[in-house]
Amino acid sequence: MTLYDDATLVLKAYAPGPGADEGQAELRQAYLDHLALHGDGMWKACGAGHLTASALVIDPEREKVLLTLHRKLRMWLQMGGHCEERDTTVEAAALREATEESGITGLTLLPGGPVRLDRHPIPSPCNWHLDVQYAALAPAGAAERISEESLELRWFGYEDVAGVADTSVVRLLEATRSRL
Repeated sequence: MTLYDDATLVLKAYAPGPGADEGQAELRQAYLDHLALHGDGMWKACGAGHLTASALVIDPEREKVLLTLHRKLRMWLQMGGHCEERDTTVEAAALREATEESGITGLTLLPGGPVRLDRHPIPSPCNWHLDVQYAALAPAGAAERISEESLELRWFGYEDVAGVADTSVVRLLEATRSRL
């Protein structure tokens, strides 16, 4: 099975959880339509946009989240990025990105598939990121390590996230908390 096939199956199975913001079902269909129209819709080279994978990292006590101050965007975000040829599943891409950007080994994704979807514009030539968002639990004793993609990594209490991050991260946190 290809990553494209896996993404299609993941999106077909995606069901927004209780309390999900409106528009998740429509966004799911927009992602599926995008893949149907673009055989290269998983890859950065797709000019119409491409799927990305991310994960919100949660501390073992489930009281804080680890955010990265993105080097290029200069925004506090969850860990995530582009799918790569070596990724066999969207879930594996999200876990790889979270591990690389947090420096934490032993992360485990919350069961149940993606937590939510988020589409956001990016500069040309790509135009759109169609992000498939997961949540990952850090193991006890986890120590983060900054990557070259970050200016800083920091743990934030749930109540502090809205003060530093945009609404997409806040919505991801809300959807994640409903699964914990």
